[in-house]
Order: sequence, then structure tokens, then C-alpha cells
Amino acid sequence: MTNPARPRLTARHIQVGLGMVWLLDGFLQLQPKMFGSGFAEMVIMPSAQGQPGVVSSAITHVAHLMSVQPALVNALFAGVQLLIGAGLLIRETVKPALMVSFVWALGVWTVGEGFGMLLTGHASPLSGAPGAALLYAAIGLLVWPRVHPADAATGPAASEGLLGVRGGQTTWALLWTGMGVLWLLPVNRAQGALSGALGNAASGEPGWLAHLESAASGVFSGRGTSVAVVLAVMSFVIGLGPLLTKRSAVFLVAGIALSLDYWIFGQAFGQMFTGMGTDPSTGPLVILLALTIFPIRPAHAVTTTGAQPAEGLSHRSAPRRELAHLSG
Repeated sequence: MTNPARPRLTARHIQVGLGMVWLLDGFLQLQPKMFGSGFAEMVIMPSAQGQPGVVSSAITHVAHLMSVQPALVNALFAGVQLLIGAGLLIRETVKPALMVSFVWALGVWTVGEGFGMLLTGHASPLSGAPGAALLYAAIGLLVWPRVHPADAATGPAASEGLLGVRGGQTTWALLWTGMGVLWLLPVNRAQGALSGALGNAASGEPGWLAHLESAASGVFSGRGTSVAVVLAVMSFVIGLGPLLTKRSAVFLVAGIALSLDYWIFGQAFGQMFTGMGTDPSTGPLVILLALTIFPIRPAHAVTTTGAQPAEGLSHRSAPRRELAHLSG
């Protein structure tokens, strides 16, 4: 008898999952608050803070242009994201949808996310750095459809895509080691940095979530330095594990768990409950990335107690039985 293989997630499953996230982005863009000046002032403009002069100026200029016709611009943004999501749900339009998503994600990362705030020296994995838009593009590349990939039937979803499994593991390593470096920045190692970030995440959230964020802030008060170092080490281990060992599942599961913590406590579910959240932030996308490279457990035979010997074995043992009979 055999143990069944772990149910396999294919590239098509990941494409559909990515499409659902893009649809969610589009629907979030249709929230009433987004059609006023608040979108440019409260979502785009904050990305200019602390940036180098040329980046800050460019983001500010774009925000001012958007505020001239906020309803029209917002409808356009929502429409593009809904089209990308719908395109990914239809097998025949996956490639065009992915191509549009790459261009759109780059624009969102540069303007909407301010390059993930990496140029400011204040980027934190807890708040979503290096930026959700980068993950949209990375996952899209990993599941870009290929014609008859050789290992498509036996490997993870990434084995069907453009970069392959090794490319997916490298993407995972770059993401997590990058987050490890960010945790070691002086601003993130300050004693009050962690509790301050958790406290800020409570702003504008409904009461139950604000209470949760505030409680977490109190737990980590004055412990920012030690926790940041621990999180940095964990990030390095999680990122490099799948590259250095064959038992990658444990590192991927650990990454999923830590990303969920970031998503709930630091990113407040992408601020989707405030009416001004434009996407679910990085948490769900890190999980989707992990699923893209999650290893497959092959089926294997198991010998049960009392099982009859195989026919070939019986034939091989026949000469010995004959020899014993003659000697007797």
C-alpha cells in the first residue's frame, strides 16, 4: 500500500489566488472615502515623507495631479485592478493580465508605497516593508505560464513558472534576509520602536482591533532592541533555510506564522477596516509566496505487518528451499 501524496497546489491555483487579491484591491479602491481628496492626501502623500528630494517631489506632484479629479482617478485605479483580477481568473487571459499587473505593481511600489519606504531609513517589516507591490510582481513571475514544463507534475507550483523552484526559493531568501537587515536598522532597534509601531497601528481602527494593537504595544514596551535582534535572526534562518536544506517546509511554515503576526499586529490587516486601506498589505502575499514553493510529499510504499512476500522474492528463495530438501 502507499501513502497518498500531499494535495498539490498548481500554478493555476496560485494564479487564481493572486487574482482574488487583485480583485480585493479593486473593491477596496471603490470605498466611498477613496473618491474624495482623502486618497491623495492620506494614502499617496505620506509616502513622500522622509524620501530623497527627487522622490519626494515626484510623489507630491503625482498626488497633486490626482487631487484635481479624485473621483475619476480613483475609478480608473479601481477599474485597472478589477480587470487584472478578472484576467487572472480566466485561463486564456492570464498572460495579458500578468503583463499589466507588472507595470501597475511597479507604479504602485514607486508612488503609492514610496519604494517600500526603503530609501527613508525607516522601513520596517512590521509595517509591510519592502512593500506589497513587489510581491505581486514576484509571485506573478513565479507562476508565469510556460509550455509543457518538464517537472510540472511533480514539483511545487513554482516549477511550472518562469523562474522555477530555485528561483522561487531565491525570491523567498531575498525577501526574508532583506527583512532581517531592516530589523537591524538603528530606527527599528530602538527600545521604543516596536511598541511605538504597534501603538500607531491602532489609529483609526475599530475598537476591538485598536484594543488588540494597544495591548500588544504594552507587552513589548521597552523591549524593542532585544525583540528586533531576535526577529532579525529568525528572518535570516527562515529565508536561507529552503536554499540550504531539503526540508524547506518547516521554514516556510515559520515564515507564514511570522507573517500572520506582522499582518495582524503591525499592519492591522492592511487597514482595511478604516475605509482607507487600498490592499491587504504584505501578510497574505507572503503566505501566497510560501505556497508557491511549498514542497510536495511524494507517495511511497509502506510494508504492513503480516504482508505476503512479493512474488519475485518467493522465486529467489526457491533455490535455498530446494537445497535444504536435498541435504535432508
